Amino acid sequence: MAFQAENSTPKNDGQFSFPQLLRRVFLEDWLIKAVALFITVTLWLGVTGLRAPVTVRLRNIPLNLRVSNDIEIINSPVQEVDLDVTGDKRKIEQLNLRDLVVSLDLTDVQAGERTVQIAPENVLLELPTGVRLEEIQPNKIAVKLEVVAERDVTVRAETEGALSENFEIYSQTVSPAKVRVRGPESFVKSLDFVSTEKISLENRREDFAARQVALNIANPKVTLLDPAVDVSFVIGENRIERMFTVAAKNDAGNKTASVVLYGGRSILESLKPEDLRIEFVENGVGETSPNLILPVEIQGRVEVRKLKIN
Repeated sequence: MAFQAENSTPKNDGQFSFPQLLRRVFLEDWLIKAVALFITVTLWLGVTGLRAPVTVRLRNIPLNLRVSNDIEIINSPVQEVDLDVTGDKRKIEQLNLRDLVVSLDLTDVQAGERTVQIAPENVLLELPTGVRLEEIQPNKIAVKLEVVAERDVTVRAETEGALSENFEIYSQTVSPAKVRVRGPESFVKSLDFVSTEKISLENRREDFAARQVALNIANPKVTLLDPAVDVSFVIGENRIERMFTVAAKNDAGNKTASVVLYGGRSILESLKPEDLRIEFVENGVGETSPNLILPVEIQGRVEVRKLKIN
């Protein structure tokens, strides 16, 4: 009885040998794999190309100089700078230049004329991660720093317009008469006065007061600590001088006195010599001096400019 010999070589169903694996990887479906490889390489080059560092110059970026509270900059240094920044191209393109400000700290710089370096390491500038500041132009500036001082300065009232005909200002009073100013020492010391805004006198014929009148100061470096004042005006008819001869009696006998008064025209023109009276007042050492007595209704409205016993 014959038996058929069985093949003892095991089957390798579902498994590949190394040569078969290489064949499948490199030779089978090669067109699809080539396309996939092309797409992958293209995407990789695109992404890495955008991320490649680039250097861009940003122009006219505001420069902010920070000084201590008791120091003021009195010249006009550079106010804008150009920046060279390096980094991701997309992030640089997304920068909003209106939001960028270069800040330079001068709080430790003493008063005087100084040349200050501007470099990436001594300024503050907010940039996104992946973007760095490389260079600043100009890289130095000249600044003149001065100590801040305070001082009280006289206020001068400024007016405009004309009073009613035949009227004039007798006096004007500013309250407070002086205001405090603050600024660079040289500017504050050279300030002689501060002017008010124009106060209208158009057709005025009576006393009046202008309340909380604003003050003007030409130098923008000087600050007004008292921003407004009150101004009062005493107004009356045009004044004239008039001489009177007044009887003067004392222990030595009857005499006369020459009196010159200054006041409103209608007041002096209606005044008579007999309306005036001279009295002699004795001082502490026994000497006497003449004193003019005015009618009650014109006291304070008329000025005695001369009084002489003849």
